[in-house]
Order: sequence, then structure tokens, then C-alpha cells
Amino acid sequence: MKKLLSHIVSHLRIVYLLLLMSATVALILVMFPSEEGRVEYDYSTGAYWHGEDLYAPYDITILKSEAEQARDEAHALEGAMRYYAVDTTAVVVARERLGQQQLSYGARQLAGQVLKLVYSGAGYCGADTATQASTVVLLNGNVGRQLSSSDLKGVNDVYHYVWQAMGDSVGGSRLARLLVDSVLVASARFDAERTHLEYDTRLAQAARSARRVQQGELIVAKGQRVDEETALALRSLEAMESARRMEDYDPFWHYFGQALLCVIAFVALYMFLKNIRHPMLEDLRKVAFAFFIVILISAVVAFTLRANESLVMLAPICIVPILMRVFFDMRVALYIHIVTVIIIGNMVPNSYEFIFYQLIAGMMSIITVRNFERRSSFFTVAMVIFATYSLIYVAGMLSTETSFASLDSHRFVIFFLNAVMTLLAYPLIFLFERLFGLTTNLTLMEISSTNTPALRELSQKAPGTFQHSVQVANIAEDLIAEIGGNALLAKVGGLYHDIGKMEAPLYFTENQMGGFNPHDNIDYEESAHIITQHVPDGIRLAKHWRLPSEVTDFIRTHHGTTVTGYFYAKAQQQHPDGELDLAGFRYPGPKPYSRETAVVMLVDSVEAACKSLKVHDKESIDRMVDNIVDDKMRYKQLDNCPLTLRDMTQIRTRLKERMMSIYHVRIAYPLKNKE
Repeated sequence: MKKLLSHIVSHLRIVYLLLLMSATVALILVMFPSEEGRVEYDYSTGAYWHGEDLYAPYDITILKSEAEQARDEAHALEGAMRYYAVDTTAVVVARERLGQQQLSYGARQLAGQVLKLVYSGAGYCGADTATQASTVVLLNGNVGRQLSSSDLKGVNDVYHYVWQAMGDSVGGSRLARLLVDSVLVASARFDAERTHLEYDTRLAQAARSARRVQQGELIVAKGQRVDEETALALRSLEAMESARRMEDYDPFWHYFGQALLCVIAFVALYMFLKNIRHPMLEDLRKVAFAFFIVILISAVVAFTLRANESLVMLAPICIVPILMRVFFDMRVALYIHIVTVIIIGNMVPNSYEFIFYQLIAGMMSIITVRNFERRSSFFTVAMVIFATYSLIYVAGMLSTETSFASLDSHRFVIFFLNAVMTLLAYPLIFLFERLFGLTTNLTLMEISSTNTPALRELSQKAPGTFQHSVQVANIAEDLIAEIGGNALLAKVGGLYHDIGKMEAPLYFTENQMGGFNPHDNIDYEESAHIITQHVPDGIRLAKHWRLPSEVTDFIRTHHGTTVTGYFYAKAQQQHPDGELDLAGFRYPGPKPYSRETAVVMLVDSVEAACKSLKVHDKESIDRMVDNIVDDKMRYKQLDNCPLTLRDMTQIRTRLKERMMSIYHVRIAYPLKNKE
């Protein structure tokens, strides 16, 4: 048991991923409406049949279209009769009720006449005026007689009799209302059971079958256009196949199969990310965010399906690639989008059409997004999505109908609303940044301004450090743009990497003026502690100003686990025979883990070291840059970052060029000989 527990603990990341995947698959299966053995062929009326020749596997009864069925049912009900049962006691009860009313002599006389008129002939049916049939059957026991619906007296007849005698006056209306509400009792009561039986009999005569297709008869050939008649045959076959399948339908295996398809898609995504060694798998917050987005968009599609299947294209699926591209890179965005579309496509009707639309639109949105550094980019992406959907629809219709007349303007409205809803990605970005602690280029753009509170305070308290940070940020951005990576992140990391120095600015040479150096008055161990303390101080200030964790990582790693060499060497000179604790002179680390943090470390060291040079010529700068880069590699400060030898060569060359341009070093050109 202990062995099992220790094995689980050692593989907690895999366990976490499995739990996330299982929860996501379960939620997707619950959200989407169950097909329950339903059979569907992938086709559209007016389009071409892409499958093989389809023959009737058995005799098929072709169902009528909905319009034909509605027309035949209406025709069948035209002669339908309504049944009423005679109540001989109704008139007696009505007279007793009339006797209990307090009426004037004239009103009572008029009411008696109304009762005589209402109950004469076929009788009084009350509020039911038999308007739905021209013929009614009046049943007295088991004997019935047919009458016209106009022979039955109703509420309107009561008002008519009273108003004829008293006029349309307040008194007449009151008397008529009194008779209807408190006196009259229906002598011809509506017989709902017999009437419904009449309707059911007539509707049964309007059978849904239009014709029959014999077993082995061709229903549709490959490449044939699916017209209305063929579509009816396919729908009829779907209905019969679904009914047959329901006989052996097992919900467990149905859901198991769908779950397995989802799992296969997620495993393929995991293998892709693992194969390219993407850092996303190392950050469980990012993994949880990706699964959450898949669940969210699946819920939107499932809700749309339950509301109206024809509006499934209204669901803004392209929010997935947009968000994934904003938070991650293009490859991750594309693969997560593909997996999402495949999973959802398995749950919606017309899967081929749905997947084609969403894959192409998603690819176009990923290409358009690039780096979201302007708000206008969202509107550009929305327009591209609308144009992509519209072009696919027009092209598909022309390939089948070969005419613009068949275009449905409602589809363009759906595409437009879909594109508008993708603009929700903008507020969602800020929401997900807070929920999952992630950072996007939009946030980096905001905090890259030197007017942020942190950088304003740094420029006031430690102006030399501020100028140094600006130089580091610009050079790091240039280097990352050349070797590949997030140049904006490197720039922001360079701006904030030394904010901890504002806690004790005068202890750093770039902020010292007038020749005063406070280190002259303290021992070297304390000086080293003050110098290395600017890293923990910077981390604390980053939390105070709520800087993203990606930016805080530059503060942690820009010195790695190196030693304050100057103070350590001085301390060794003071104690030549004693052993010094190297930990007191070492930065807390960790070492840089990304291209961006490694470049900021190198630029920070080179920029500071080149300032200390007495002579800024090409040879001195070249030698200084090479020494610093070699030292970082010798002391294994770059072992955890993915920089290649080619990257290091480019970094050396570019650093030398930038340092020489900063210090206005001119290259000595060789003189031509006189010949």
C-alpha cells in the first residue's frame, strides 16, 4: 500500500491531468443531448452525396414532408364533427337559480324569455361555441342527431337577446353577465372523449407514408444531388434505422464510445505537447485553463443545440483559438482548436459541414491574432471570421446550386452575430488572467509603460538603476526578437528586474554621487547581504504592485545562483587563513529557465560591467562580453534554459554591437595601399 501511495505521489502531475481529462469528458457527455441510438447520414438538401451508392437494406416506407403532412391533416379534419351530450336537467337548474336572484319585475320577465329562447332547439352549450366544426352531433343517450354548429346557443346569443330588448346599456350588460355567470347551465355539454376519438380516426387516415422503396432499390448514388424527394427517403431510412437500433440500444456502450472518442482526442493533444516539450504541461494552471475553455465552449454549443439545432453555427467556437493564441503560441492554439472542434463535431448534426467551417475559421483567426497589442485587433479578427464563414457558405452553395439565388440571407445574419460574439474574448481575457493567474501581451503592454507606479518610484528613488533597467529592457527586447521568443516579455522583465534596489539605492554604484560609498563603513559580509537582498526585496515589491508571476520570475533569476564576486574576493583578502561561508555571498536563485530570463541575466551583467570599463574600445568591450558569457556558462547558470550554441553566438555578437553603439565606439577600418 505504501509503495502504491509513493508511486502516486511521484506521479501527481499525471494523476492531476487524468482527473482533469476525466472530469472534462464527463461534463461534455452530460451537457450534450443524448441521441439514444439515433442514426444520421451526413448530407444537406441541395448538396451532393459524398458517400458511396446507398441501396435500401429492406422495404422502406417514405414519409411525407412536414408541409405535405400538415396539408393532409388539415384536409382530413375539415369534415370532423364535435360531439355534445344532452343534459335535460339544465333548464330546471337554470330556472331555480333565476328564482334566487334579486331582480326587478321587468328584468325577471326578460330573463325568463332569454331562458326560453336559449334552451329551445338544440340547446345551450355555454362558452364552447363549436366554431371548429361546421357539423356537431347532439347525443341523447345512445341516440345522436347531426346539427349545424349555428343551431347551438352560446354566450354571444345571450348578450344578443338581452341587448335586443334593453339596448347596449349598462343595465343590459349587467343582466346578460348575471345570466351567463350565475344562472345558465349548459344543456349541451362538450364530449371531449368522443370528439378526440373522431379527430384521431381522421388523422390516422392521413397516413405519413407517401410511397415505398423496395429492398435493394437505389436511394442515392455517389455524386448525386440530394433533392427534396431523396432527402425524404434518407430521413425515412434514418427513422427506421433508429427504431431498429433502439431495440438493441444500450446507453452504457453509447456513452462509453463517445467518452472513448473524447479521450483519444485529448491523448493526441497531450502527446503533441509532450513531443514538442511545451512548457504548458509544466504549469498545471495553464492545463486547467485549457480544459476549462473546452468545457465552456462545449456548454455554449450544447445549450444552442437544445434550443434550436439550426442555430448551431451561432456558437462562437473561434473564441477558443483566439484565447489560446493570446495566452499561448500558435501551435498550441491550433491543436487545442482542432481537438475541440473534433469533440464537438461528434455531438452535432451535419458534422462534416460543422468541422469544415470551424477549422478554417479557427485557422484564420489564429493567423490574424498574432500578438494582441491593440484593441482594434479584436475587430479585425471578428471581420475575418465573418468573411471566412460567408465565403465558405457562398462557395458551398455555388458548388451545389450553381446560382446566387439560392443564398439564404439568414445565414449571413448568423455569421455576423457569431463574429460579434467573438468580441467577448476581450473581457474574457482579463477575467481568465485573474482566475488562473496567467499573463497576456495586453497586460505586458500596460505595465511596460514607464508611468506605472513601480517604475515611477524606481526613477525617483534610484534614477541610476532606472536608467540601467531601461537599457537592459531595450537590449533584451532586441536580442529576443532576433533569436526568437517573447520580446515584449523580455522588455518588461528587463524594466522590473532591479526594482528591489529602491529599498537601499545608495548601496549600488549606479545611484552613488559625489564619491560617497556606504560600503566603506561596513564589513564585506554585510555589504554582500545588502546587495543580494535586492532580489527578495524585489519579489516582495512585485507582490505589492501585483506584477504578473512571469515578470516576477525575472527578479528571481536575473542573478541566478552566482556569487557577489567583488565582496567575496575582498573578504578572502581580509581572512586569508579562515574559511568563508560562500552561502552568505550567493544570490538565492533560481537559475534562468527560459530564453527571456537568460537573456535578461546576460544583458544585465554585460551592461553593468561595461560601465565599469575605463576605456570603451572595441577590444575591451569584446573581451568583457566574452568573459561574462563564458563565466555564466562555466558556472552553469544557463543550464536550465533552452538556448542553443547558435543562440549564444548571436547573443555575443549582438551584445558587442549594442555596447559599442552605446559608447560610440568606432571601428578602425584598414587603409588601402597606394596602388
